[in-house]
Amino acid sequence: MPKRTKPYLLHASIRPDTKVDYGSFPFSIPAVREVESIEFHPNVTFFVGENGSGKSTVLEGIAVALGFSAEGGTKNVRFQSAGSISPLHEYLRLARGVPKPRDAYFLRAESFFNVASYMDETGYLKGYGGQSLHTQSHGESFMAVLLNKLQGNGIYLLDEPEAALSPIRQLAALTAIHQLVEDHSQFVIATHSPILLSYPNAKIIHFDKLGVNEVAFEDTEHFAVTKDFLNNYPRRLEQLFQDDTDA
Repeated sequence: MPKRTKPYLLHASIRPDTKVDYGSFPFSIPAVREVESIEFHPNVTFFVGENGSGKSTVLEGIAVALGFSAEGGTKNVRFQSAGSISPLHEYLRLARGVPKPRDAYFLRAESFFNVASYMDETGYLKGYGGQSLHTQSHGESFMAVLLNKLQGNGIYLLDEPEAALSPIRQLAALTAIHQLVEDHSQFVIATHSPILLSYPNAKIIHFDKLGVNEVAFEDTEHFAVTKDFLNNYPRRLEQLFQDDTDA
């Protein structure tokens, strides 16, 4: 696997000149309070955890602190169609490596439709393969970003990219991610996908009600539950439906 001694993003911390209210959002989320414990792998860092654990909130905070819109896209995409965003970015201090990345992108599954619409309005589609993202399936448009838009030597933040991808496309995404890593890129990815999490030598940060901690791929719930279900699916389905009937 490729190794880089100078990652673009080193670690995150809370700015010492800010006053944090740990009783209010987002610091009421236990994992967000532990953001200072996050050090990034020079190639790929994954954020994992249950819905509501804070992984997407932290990823959004990092993205906005880096200069992205909370909606996603490149740093030149400047619009906001959603409501208020988390103020976490205002409290974050990011330690960055040298040299600076030449490319950057924030891909966010939940607002990618809005980014696609913005691209249509501006007419800037060359970087996406020259075709409107709305004329492609959700999965095809995501792959258009990975295969066409991301140029390497970059910092890339992906929030649940598997949301639009079939298992086969997730494998293709792994290949694209690896090629970009080989081309001196760094990824931070929030995901539920055990396929993506299998990327070799990546750092996996688990978010839960106790905070954050680093885990091995085979120790993640994503791996264990998926493996157990696939190996024992008739029995697991029987148990699930039996429990539902008993309720």
